[in-house]
Amino acid sequence: MRSLRFTFALAILALATTASATPVISKTTGTFDEIKENLTNALTNRGMVVNNIAHIGDMLARTGKDLGKTNPVYLKAEAIEFCSATISRKTMEANPHNIAYCPYVIAIYVLPKEPKTVYVTYRKPTGGDTKASKASLGEVEKLLRDLVKETIAP
Repeated sequence: MRSLRFTFALAILALATTASATPVISKTTGTFDEIKENLTNALTNRGMVVNNIAHIGDMLARTGKDLGKTNPVYLKAEAIEFCSATISRKTMEANPHNIAYCPYVIAIYVLPKEPKTVYVTYRKPTGGDTKASKASLGEVEKLLRDLVKETIAP
């Protein structure tokens, strides 16, 4: 039981570290759908697939009605989840607790007051308890950065 509590505490710490990671925010012009397609193409070009699409904007609009919140937060907002088997393997071999960084997520959104601007963002992975862990998380960040660059300027 004690081991289970310790493992749970480590998992919470790892998730807290990920949640507190610094967002890297880029912006571009175009339509939401064009930018989303650019991202999915960038993933496909690297042999990766989308694991999940979180429809965050739709969820907020739907639940906002129940909460009495009618002002839209986004015109459109989605988070694209994916993974790189090679980089993920390296990252988790460096530290099995780095599982908290997987899957990787890039969000795309449009704000109501800026309908012609599309934002693309990800959480910069921070931390790493060893040189190998820091290096592997650096590879994750480079992948995310490169994907965003390709997405906003294909």
